[in-house]
Amino acid sequence: MADDNHGNTPAAWAAVVVALLGFTVAGVGLMLEPVSWVVFAIGAAITAGAALVFAVMARMGLHGSH
Repeated sequence: MADDNHGNTPAAWAAVVVALLGFTVAGVGLMLEPVSWVVFAIGAAITAGAALVFAVMARMGLHGSH
């Protein structure tokens, strides 16, 4: 249990930042008048890209213990 890092790794933080960016972009798209489904879709794609960012950084060794 000593290797349990509770997600406090560079890979986890980067994924969270990218997901927050995606949610922000998607939210802006929903607040525009009229609603911009293109901006919303871009935000959703950025949010989904957070999983890819995490996977790549984890494979680079940035998700393990020191």
